[in-house]
Amino acid sequence: MEPGEALSTASQLGMALAGFASVVVVFRSGALHEWAPIDKLRLRLLLGNSVVPLLACLVAMLLLSVKPPPPWIWRACSGFSIALAVPVGISTVKDMRAIGPAELGMTGTWRFFLTGMGILAAGATLLQVYNVVVLNAFWAFFATIVVQLVAGILQFVRLILLPLRQTT
Repeated sequence: MEPGEALSTASQLGMALAGFASVVVVFRSGALHEWAPIDKLRLRLLLGNSVVPLLACLVAMLLLSVKPPPPWIWRACSGFSIALAVPVGISTVKDMRAIGPAELGMTGTWRFFLTGMGILAAGATLLQVYNVVVLNAFWAFFATIVVQLVAGILQFVRLILLPLRQTT
């Protein structure tokens, strides 16, 4: 698959996930500002894991449209991806710490899931740094997009399946 095709497919998936987030908000009971902090965090996770890869794909497609494509294209895309993902990741970790492990449901399978996704996200971020400094490869840039979209898909499923918590 060519980079343009892969980016187009990933951007469509990111847009679909962002759209599904709005559907979740519409069909859940109560207004968004009435949701419990954990449910708001789950929605932010879903949006972050759909919008960040969408924006990264759009920038990459813009750079691919330049003829000939610049030789530093995947370095620039990885740098942009880092610039988007790191603030979202830091904000997410702060919000998770503020909510606490008990409220997050950090038990059993979900603890494994959240820890595993955190490790994958950290690894993908380190891969982006390596891509900026050494590789300049499409696959390394695209790997982070895939990790973020997988996290978004899993977060969407979790948001749908878990009951809405009542605010206290």
